[in-house]
Amino acid sequence: MLSALPVLSPLGRRRALQGAAAALVVFGLLLWWLVPFGQSSPSGKLTLSTGSHSGVYQRYGVLLKDALARDMPDVAVGLRTSEGSQENLARVASGEADFTIATADAVAKYKRDGLAGADRLRGCARLYDDYVQLVVPKDSPIESVHDLRGRSVGVGQDGSGIRLVADRLMKAAGIDPAEDISALPSGINVAPGQLERGTIDAFFWSGGLPTNTVQDLSERFRVRLVPLEAALVAKLHAAGDPTSYYRSAVMPADAYPQAQGGLPVKTVAVANLLVTTDRMSTAQTEGFTRTVINSRDRIGNSVHPAQLVDLRTAVYTDPLPLHEGARRYYRSVKP
Repeated sequence: MLSALPVLSPLGRRRALQGAAAALVVFGLLLWWLVPFGQSSPSGKLTLSTGSHSGVYQRYGVLLKDALARDMPDVAVGLRTSEGSQENLARVASGEADFTIATADAVAKYKRDGLAGADRLRGCARLYDDYVQLVVPKDSPIESVHDLRGRSVGVGQDGSGIRLVADRLMKAAGIDPAEDISALPSGINVAPGQLERGTIDAFFWSGGLPTNTVQDLSERFRVRLVPLEAALVAKLHAAGDPTSYYRSAVMPADAYPQAQGGLPVKTVAVANLLVTTDRMSTAQTEGFTRTVINSRDRIGNSVHPAQLVDLRTAVYTDPLPLHEGARRYYRSVKP
């Protein structure tokens, strides 16, 4: 004969219900932890627009692609070379590329000019600085930007960031790029060879340190870097946005040992930004930004210590607002 089931008192029933509720809460938390709803790993294809084949943008892109393959294995990343910041921004704004690198002054100009898609641009990280490099033969009489008057000068290709800064620096020095020099649209791929052959007297370049092509040139042909004085930066700042993004800087003595003779060189620098648009998903942007920051030491040490990304300043992407995915990443690592 079956024994009768025990009858719980009202207090016992209440405690039993409380215990069951607690068990359900614990079970729910475990389920939430084990099954990350809405947090699936990013997947798909992404295109990163970089720069010239021999520039630091491209080298940085190759190293970043390897890091992304480890961190986001379900995302296929393709690289596209370009003429530089202006072309990069146009590609991202139009949807031809998903992410890119561009200088802050080029971004400010793109926005100021109201070009297509400018309002959709978003920042992910402030990266390393570009350093302006004015390269001349070792025995050249050119000692400053003012001395370029009447000379043949490689000023960079249309659509490049260096074309912007070269024109601005010469104007700050009282030189009209259209009248006072013979300006050649020579990019970093051809300008060193032209200087070596004597076709041009000088060329401008703006990039990370060291740029392989400039380094190779310095090792086979006697060149030096012309100092760019702080007075030029003061004049650029006086002109207002977008030239307010330039700053005085010093190229470390070991950037180009053969060209610098063991001495630092005064110059002008401008920050590079990792750029996307508001079309990019939060998950992909968060993952992309995380990889950029997590790989900063490895990439920086593979290029030059000057290319290290500083986590303390990476969040400052002025003149662009932060993408929500990047914002989510920075919040996750905030102490």
